[in-house]
Amino acid sequence: MFVTCKHLEGNNAQSTSPPCRRKGRIYLYKFDKDALVVNELHRLETAAILDMKWLPEFALVHQPILAAANALGQIEIFEMIETNLKKISSLELNPTYHNLLALSIDWDTRMSLQDNHTKHLLASDSRGDISLIRFAYRGDLQKICTWSAHNFEAWICAFDKWNENHVYTGGDDTFLHIYDMRTQSRVLLNKSHMAGVTCLLSHPNTEHLLLTGSYDEHLRAFDTRAMKQPLSEINLKGGIWRLKCDPLNRNLILTACMYHNFSIAQMADPRSPIVVGEFNEHKSICYGADWCLNACPDDKQLFMATCSFYDHKLFF
Repeated sequence: MFVTCKHLEGNNAQSTSPPCRRKGRIYLYKFDKDALVVNELHRLETAAILDMKWLPEFALVHQPILAAANALGQIEIFEMIETNLKKISSLELNPTYHNLLALSIDWDTRMSLQDNHTKHLLASDSRGDISLIRFAYRGDLQKICTWSAHNFEAWICAFDKWNENHVYTGGDDTFLHIYDMRTQSRVLLNKSHMAGVTCLLSHPNTEHLLLTGSYDEHLRAFDTRAMKQPLSEINLKGGIWRLKCDPLNRNLILTACMYHNFSIAQMADPRSPIVVGEFNEHKSICYGADWCLNACPDDKQLFMATCSFYDHKLFF
């Protein structure tokens, strides 16, 4: 399990002065779910990290791969070798702009490519741009294209896990967009959100189901074939920063509700979501959350980790 942190020093974002010093760190922990013990294995000094994602499929052929989006406007790729991390590739999204933040990333995991050596990444940044990137194992990151998607920060981007041609983006301008990657053109603009769109989840087990979170505190479910209105929306009482689907397909969605708590929503019926669990121990902004992916179908318990911002708390 990986955890990141950041510390800010310097000037305002979007300025023309040299990049401000946002310091960060990646922690690698080992969680023993039988003994309920957590041990730190490794830590790595980095620029501040705003998002990171595993590439699980590569672990079948290569060492585990982790992608990170940082406060220098970079996408970095790390390889996990035993209990250490080794950086194997890095790409600056747009060297023209100082203090550009890489805000979110997503791997294209819809299908495994035949050669098992090449994957695509999607990245969003603080200028509102989206970049499509090719990653070649033991090679470089290559930017394929970049386009302007939002007028303000593009908080989130995601591949459609069922449609190879569609990607989703959400921004501080309150808009949810769908783009067709064959033409890099917008095919839908959704205005259902009352504040910035902060997280997106193309459901890996239910086709045509898209979940969104927003600063307006609502978790929404959409049928991607009819996006004019959401199937449902539920107020979770805090701006929603992350959505994570449980590893055993039990229709549970772990949500990080920034100024409230961490909640679990049951989505067995996307038209009638209900909150089935809450964790209220954090006293600061509830930012990071994920499930323990080392789960078996007969497990009676699922485990997760949650972390908060200013107080630097991490709970398992």
